[in-house]
Amino acid sequence: MSLLIRNGTIVTMNDAGDVLAGDVWIEDGRIAAVGRLPAGVLAATPHTTIDAEGCLVLPGFIQTHIHLGQTLFRGAADDRPLLAWLRERVWPLEAAHTEATLAVAARLAAAELQAGGTTAVLTMETVHGTEAVFDALVPTGLRAVVGKCLMDMGADAPARLRQAWRDGLDESIAIDRRWRGAADGRLRTALAPRFAISCSQDLLEATASVSAERGLLVHTHASEQREEVALVRERTGMDNVAYLASVGLATERLCAAHCVWVTEAEQQLIAERSVKVLHCPGSNLKLGSGIAPIQEMRARGIGVSLGADGAACNNTLDMFQEMRLAATLQAMRHGPGALTAQEAVWMATREGARAIGQDADLGSIEAGKLADVIVIGSTGVHQRPAADPYSTIVYSSRPSDVRTTVVAGRVVYQDGTLNWADRAKIVEDADGARATLRERANV
Repeated sequence: MSLLIRNGTIVTMNDAGDVLAGDVWIEDGRIAAVGRLPAGVLAATPHTTIDAEGCLVLPGFIQTHIHLGQTLFRGAADDRPLLAWLRERVWPLEAAHTEATLAVAARLAAAELQAGGTTAVLTMETVHGTEAVFDALVPTGLRAVVGKCLMDMGADAPARLRQAWRDGLDESIAIDRRWRGAADGRLRTALAPRFAISCSQDLLEATASVSAERGLLVHTHASEQREEVALVRERTGMDNVAYLASVGLATERLCAAHCVWVTEAEQQLIAERSVKVLHCPGSNLKLGSGIAPIQEMRARGIGVSLGADGAACNNTLDMFQEMRLAATLQAMRHGPGALTAQEAVWMATREGARAIGQDADLGSIEAGKLADVIVIGSTGVHQRPAADPYSTIVYSSRPSDVRTTVVAGRVVYQDGTLNWADRAKIVEDADGARATLRERANV
């Protein structure tokens, strides 16, 4: 069945920055036409209609740094800096995960993400049970690039999170063989070494080799916090990004989350190698990690996209919050307008598509692209009057304003209802699974 989104204000996010009044016509999972459509065309094809009067229609948000499995840890690791947060809470909880609790976490995250307008994610899971996350995502309709976490070092990490590097990469390759392009192309795989201080040089070099051989993205953390940077320097004698380059990882396939404490030389290296930076301002603030030099990196031509990180370090998977923080934090550093609302939406859509290597199909509302589209109400008292659509999206809107979320032409969320599961049951399952995890982890 074809889908018609009618009478909206279409924020296309195309290269020209067009904002149009009209319709979005969707057939076979792709956008067939954009703008005012003749009545005869509409009458000729059976279709479902979504009335977008008084709404903004835009491409779905693409969050490029998420941990779906950490969604059950919400509120369990507050008020700690990064390394204590990992050692005292997150690693014990990850080690306690079972396939069943990972599946519950993935469903809970998918429900929250879709209700807030996110249609695609790049996610790093834990060391074990990653296939349970894939299985859980199939019915949700969420588009995802999923990586099994790779860790082979760290005496302070639970034994269950340390795995011989050959075994970890063999599992990652097996996951890729099974899941690449699954669910009609919605699901893909990545390689996910956690960060330099929990990965041996052998693991990182082998990851670079497998990435090149199989064309896989590498999703990692880099230079998130000063103590982490100091540990990398102590161990390797190099700055973090320089070390990643020395082991062959600094390529156009590398997606580096955070990059808060990157030197000018590292920024130049990131730009020269077309490394993608995944900015998580909410997480960086809550963990006290710092404010990333986003404007400096963007001025060098570096692609910077957005993600909420995990619910363990942000407590919400809200892209509206990340866009607002991205813009306002750069205003604090460089003055108002340093990062405009339109640029923040671009980071949440076009740069996200570029980071996950799917910019030919995602990130804008244009004929021929996959129909990942959201409808945001814009008539709330907190949004009116609305002088500019980008300002309304970034500074006035919130997840509760999302009316409809469409992935590949399928309505997965509409007016408070998921079309693939009962929200109350998802919450009930999450509450039970969290209690089980806390008991198993003894935290």
